[in-house]
Amino acid sequence: MNPIQVEDIQKHIDAFRNTPLYIHLELTTGAYAAHLDTTKHPAANFIRNAVITYSHGSIEGKGPYRVGLKLEHGWVYAEGLTHYVDDEQGRLALAGINSEGKLVVALQLSTTPF
Repeated sequence: MNPIQVEDIQKHIDAFRNTPLYIHLELTTGAYAAHLDTTKHPAANFIRNAVITYSHGSIEGKGPYRVGLKLEHGWVYAEGLTHYVDDEQGRLALAGINSEGKLVVALQLSTTPF
């Protein structure tokens, strides 16, 4: 994964506009390992291969970054993003990696299922 380059990510977001896309959105505060430290409040969410179409999208912030995607009836929003990969299949994978190198948030967009 590479550190986010705002201009590159915005180009990807713009290119996907008004296109039906598969989305993967995940957030974890350590829910998978909460049994190791009961002082931490576990929280997580996960959605994969839902289809969305957005009319407007942007990446904002000075790092970590946030991405917002305007849907017909609402928004998709991810905050805490630090790294990205755009692969040979045209998928965009954004991730928020914490200071321990662990995944905290992921937002992935693709024209094909994950």
